[in-house]
Amino acid sequence: MCSARITVAALLMFACAHGAQSAEPGQKPAAKPMGLSVKAAAARSGTVTAEITAVGTLLADESVVIRPEVAGRVTAIHFKEGQTVGAGMRLVTLDATEVRAQVDATRADERLSAQRAQRAAELFTKNFISQQALDDAREAYRKATARRQEDEARLAKTEIRAPFAGTVGLRQVSAGAYVRAGDDIVRLDRIDALKLDFRVPEVFLGRLRKDQPVTLRVDAYPGENFTGQVYALETTVDDKTRTVLTRARVANPGGRLKPGMFARVTLELGSRANAVLVPEQALVPRGDRNFVFKVIEGKAALAEVAIGSRSPGEVEITKGVAAGDLVVTDGQMKLQHGVPVMVLPEKPAPLKSEPKGS
Repeated sequence: MCSARITVAALLMFACAHGAQSAEPGQKPAAKPMGLSVKAAAARSGTVTAEITAVGTLLADESVVIRPEVAGRVTAIHFKEGQTVGAGMRLVTLDATEVRAQVDATRADERLSAQRAQRAAELFTKNFISQQALDDAREAYRKATARRQEDEARLAKTEIRAPFAGTVGLRQVSAGAYVRAGDDIVRLDRIDALKLDFRVPEVFLGRLRKDQPVTLRVDAYPGENFTGQVYALETTVDDKTRTVLTRARVANPGGRLKPGMFARVTLELGSRANAVLVPEQALVPRGDRNFVFKVIEGKAALAEVAIGSRSPGEVEITKGVAAGDLVVTDGQMKLQHGVPVMVLPEKPAPLKSEPKGS
């Protein structure tokens, strides 16, 4: 018994001595951590703009390929490639020698028929001719007038004019070339404003309306945005893609945009004020449900949330979080509901060093 008491006392003295040697004089023992270290951010209130993205194609506001309606030889070209022309401006003249001669002949026939009809009317009043003879003379005059109008219309078609104001492209013919009816001569486009065609899923059909703003980007001008407005929707939904064709008008000062360009389109569907926004990394998806960890009185509280629209780096919370709530943004993988947490302070931004010699 006596030897056992001596052994226990020796062990206690050894433990005390060992503890005294491990702690330096004047140094306090290390404090135990208050909880798991996490990063957190406060949910903020802001304005959310609902938008959808699509791809589209730019089209000329008006576009036509100029083609002759009659065959003939090109005698003159009155435009330069790339020129802006006005409505009704003469573009091409075809050889009209034969047609002009036919017009002269039919005009003479018309004058003669008119004189015969007049004399027949005078003779009819004197009972020298029958009613049938008068009717025949008047009908011959009407036919002569119709032939003259037909030939004049053919003569007018030998001068090809611009149907609207626009810009001509590259011509496909030269002076002296023989063209047939329907041959391509040149393209004419109105490009001071362009059409933008893109498709929108039918689920958004109820939120589409005229005058909605659109933003588009094209590869030719990286980093630059162009704006426009929706002005028309197709009357039917495509039963294969379940999308509706939407058309917007885009201003094109200077003609920088060209018909046929590929465009990335962003369509604004509306905005909501006082929306609750949290950093996107705060979400904890589990199956088809979403959660966040809120920090309440130093503990992690798991809360199920409903999300709305997304934007780069942020997500709208429509249910489960209020503005000002502290949500965990880093360290969620090791958390459980009710676990004590310690929010790490944000690192201050590094100070910029002054340039030497300043």
